[in-house]
Amino acid sequence: MPGNSSRQGAVRKTGKGIGAKGRSVGSGGQVRRGLEGKGPTPKAEDRPYHKAYRSKELAERSVQKRAGTSGSRTGKPGAGPEWVVGRNPVLEALQAGLPVKTAYVAEGAERDDRLREILTFTATNAMPMLQVTRNEMDRLTGGAVHQGVALQLPSYEYAHPDDVLGDALDAKIGLLVALDQITDPRNLGAVIRSAAAFGAQGVIIPERRSAQMTAAAWKTSAGAAARIPVAKATNLNRVLVQAADMGFTIVGLAGEGEVEVSELSFDGPVLLVVGSEGDGLSRLVRQNCTFLARIPIESSVESLNAGVAAGIALYEIARNR
Repeated sequence: MPGNSSRQGAVRKTGKGIGAKGRSVGSGGQVRRGLEGKGPTPKAEDRPYHKAYRSKELAERSVQKRAGTSGSRTGKPGAGPEWVVGRNPVLEALQAGLPVKTAYVAEGAERDDRLREILTFTATNAMPMLQVTRNEMDRLTGGAVHQGVALQLPSYEYAHPDDVLGDALDAKIGLLVALDQITDPRNLGAVIRSAAAFGAQGVIIPERRSAQMTAAAWKTSAGAAARIPVAKATNLNRVLVQAADMGFTIVGLAGEGEVEVSELSFDGPVLLVVGSEGDGLSRLVRQNCTFLARIPIESSVESLNAGVAAGIALYEIARNR
């Protein structure tokens, strides 16, 4: 009778779960089909759950963030302040002695005199030169017109205002320069160069509304940025008040200053404050200056370039001492 057969295998035994003895419910071919057509294993940076993928995302965001900053040929839009792109800018940067973290050249880049000179320079100076694909170069430089070559500069390490104030106090002739609303990096570089030439112990810039140490600033400083510290202040006026309490004489350059720079003579430490060519010194900065000094110029000229004005004032201060 059905169900009473003693023949082995006539009656199926129902298992309870995958681990139970006996047969379990099949997948209907879904597992087999799921394993078909997957192709090769994706690269680590293409797998969302892998740490390499997150690192790639962070790198791309960094490039996109830099792409929003403006710059000159030594920091074109899309390249950001830490990149120098293009054959002429790269060659000039190398010859000017800018610090270089890594040099890049694109595969298949057309060899001309400039590129050959770049390659010779990097080889002679034992500078790292990496060859990458053109797509990778585009990604690294944020889509800038790199002409197959680019330099990555190391991030600038700013000093703390307290450190440069202390260095100036310890110096035989204490001298510092602070910049107020100077937004052109070339002016920043020129001021750094003049500050180094006349024995200043440092330059102070505000954290906001100010030029930063970009490739253009490095280049204009003609190497002085490697010898003189640049400090970044969260609040410039607070630094000026602190400097006055420490015994500094705060001299602000202003066209309507009550005395000429050539008439100033100081025995103690001096902090010279230079404003922008257009707006000059801000109201609060003016209030925190001990003196406002002017540089006499022809009435037909409205103002001097900030870098030029700083150089003249530093010369007069050094001469009077």
